Amino acid sequence: MRTWVYKSNRKENTYLYVDRENDFDNIPKALIDLLGDLSLVIEIVLEPDRKLAQADPVEVMSQLQIQGYFLQMPPGDSKPEKLC
Repeated sequence: MRTWVYKSNRKENTYLYVDRENDFDNIPKALIDLLGDLSLVIEIVLEPDRKLAQADPVEVMSQLQIQGYFLQMPPGDSKPEKLC
């Protein structure tokens, strides 16, 4: 599964994975507002056995299929509202 990973320029160590390059239509506006400008970090092909630094590839793939994006937050944070 091709995936594009964007870094939030407002929230340190926060990354947004999307299933289409530069397509943020499925991302809630409130989340986009919290993240601020996004910078493309990498385009990768996700597979269940691919090692990711701080995310489970199976969970990422599942969320991409369900909602079209996956939000990776800093270690210890578990809810988007903690980004405020």
